[in-house]
Amino acid sequence: MHRWLTVIIILLLAGCTGGITAPRQMTHGSRSMPNPTISVSRADCYFGLHFDLHPGARDTVLGADVSAENIDRLLARVKPDAVQYDCKGHAGYTGYPTQIGWPSPGIVKDSLAVWREVTRRHGVSLGIHYSGVWDYVAVEKHPEWAAVGPDGKPDKKAASTFGPYVDQLMIPELKEVIERYAIDSLWVDGDCWGAALDYSPAALAAWKRQTGRDDAPRKREDPGWLEWKNFHRAQYERYLCHWVDALHAFRPGLVITSNWMYTTFAPKPVVARLDHLSGDFSPSNSVDYARIEGRYIAGTGMPWDLMSWGFTTAEGLDHGFKTPAHLQQEAAAVISQGGGYMIYYPPTRSGHVSDLIIETAGQVADFCRARQAVSHHSTSVPQVALLYSSESLWDASDTVFGPAHQLQFDLEGALTALLESHYSVDILAEHTLQPRLRDYPLVVVPNAYKMTDGFRAALVDYVRQGGNLLLLGGQGARLFESELGARINPAESATANQLITPAGPVNANGKWLEIESAGPARPLAERVPGLNVLSVDDRTNGISEQYQQVFHKRTAATETALGKGRIIAVYGPVGEIYFRGHHPFLRQWIGGLAARLFPDPALRIDAPPVVEAALRRTPDGRLAVHLLNTAGMPVGGRHPYTDFIPPVGPIHVRLTLPARPGKVEWVPAAEDAGLRWKWSRGVLDVTIPRLAIHGVVVVNE
Repeated sequence: MHRWLTVIIILLLAGCTGGITAPRQMTHGSRSMPNPTISVSRADCYFGLHFDLHPGARDTVLGADVSAENIDRLLARVKPDAVQYDCKGHAGYTGYPTQIGWPSPGIVKDSLAVWREVTRRHGVSLGIHYSGVWDYVAVEKHPEWAAVGPDGKPDKKAASTFGPYVDQLMIPELKEVIERYAIDSLWVDGDCWGAALDYSPAALAAWKRQTGRDDAPRKREDPGWLEWKNFHRAQYERYLCHWVDALHAFRPGLVITSNWMYTTFAPKPVVARLDHLSGDFSPSNSVDYARIEGRYIAGTGMPWDLMSWGFTTAEGLDHGFKTPAHLQQEAAAVISQGGGYMIYYPPTRSGHVSDLIIETAGQVADFCRARQAVSHHSTSVPQVALLYSSESLWDASDTVFGPAHQLQFDLEGALTALLESHYSVDILAEHTLQPRLRDYPLVVVPNAYKMTDGFRAALVDYVRQGGNLLLLGGQGARLFESELGARINPAESATANQLITPAGPVNANGKWLEIESAGPARPLAERVPGLNVLSVDDRTNGISEQYQQVFHKRTAATETALGKGRIIAVYGPVGEIYFRGHHPFLRQWIGGLAARLFPDPALRIDAPPVVEAALRRTPDGRLAVHLLNTAGMPVGGRHPYTDFIPPVGPIHVRLTLPARPGKVEWVPAAEDAGLRWKWSRGVLDVTIPRLAIHGVVVVNE
């Protein structure tokens, strides 16, 4: 697991875009025939289960309570397409009796042998959880395998991708377990996001061969820092291609993924021959994470799934299990974007899976299966494209691969405001968006601060040809200063602000650009620096008379015509501001800007802001409107759990449709509370009396 697993590991052990050069181009996926004993290939899995324990040196009872009866009961109730079970975690010890690496001293019974026997009997794909780069015991036993920090000390957890770790331990150990247990798939964890910037002799020698330089940057302020990071990103991909190709050659048909590779952690073109993409998202604030990650991965064109944690923590408390309703809401955020869904549970240290886990997973599986035919492998109908800037990420993140939190704040805030305004939104990086720009009536850029000249030129051409561009943030706006026609002060001002919106003032603290002259750009909104909201007076258009000599309005947003299209630029970080405060006035204001540029989307809904919509096509080509109710979603901290999602309704859906449809239905049919529809003059009107958690309006054209 990625960064959120650090806490649980401690507890368990107690018991090529941008400047990146792709190593080599490959066609992705080793899509050979699956093992004939399984019903569904792991790459095509729709619903699955994941169990890992991260075996450690202190374990004493691994496998003691693993039984065919317990696994049989689990598989009979849940009926998953695939199961992933523990093999080797971040501690580096295996949970099976390896002859190559370091088995945990606590192995009592060979758990994988039992899981293989029962999954084969049920026709269920068996995969393993295996930690790659992140391997404590390997670098402890072989410090020469470790990545080296800028202080010259070996890393205590990360192996070097330049060193012999991959050939002397990882590949041989994986071959061993694949051969011994007829493993169908690999879910390799702690790999892309576990890789470290490396100052080992091998890494520095490779750096010198590439650049001719003897020394390497040590910190962000040093010259060549971005080049140094991209050097490691390219090296990681060479390492990834190496072990993936070796294992595909060893076992054709083996299904392989590397957790979080080619996702928002690594938003670049797929080069390694992974068979599908996958990631386990944060156990808290899970719906927010799922709807970002699902929308991004769905745009890669790869088979994919996302994984919920079946448990989470409360503020100051230990872990607790999530309820079926809680997980169903998380699942809906994933399957509404066309992906597969998995749940991660740790069994007991002895390997028993409790009846609570079995029944909870069973209810979530039932929920997903009722929607599978119209959800899995569905495709987006382009409406709004939200840029996730890989160019900005490469610069902002000081890891090899992983998120940059500031960019995530801007992205999540913009996405949430658009979804709550009922737009159907896709998230794309430069390499996935540029070839499809003209498919989208509206492109939104959430404060990206770096772009290649080629991508920027493509965006400008898109607008000139009739496209619409919404820039939500001063850094993104500055990139288009010449097209906006506004003269922007070189400096940013960080101060308290009130943004004046039609609904009322909104606190908008942060860095705003000063617009010295709007020029041909039309001012759309104003802000008042330094003013407290309690001093705003609507009788004087924003500022009480006694304050007008002290506080002066500034331009907050402009609109510019460019060729056949238009650009609206907001000169402050409103995405991040919405992320932090979720003020309804700001949501309405952002939604209003989108509506100015894109007033007639193909899909419009009348519903509370807690209802989000996604316009898609089913695998057989039918139009489908996914509706997700996010009311009552857990938000972490002191509200991390729920067992009740309050239903909403009635919901009115309007869909542009040239011809009268033959049939309109609600999926799942068992939850249909009396859907009503009519069609007139190219518009389909649908009324859904009640939405529980998730449902789909399916149109047979």
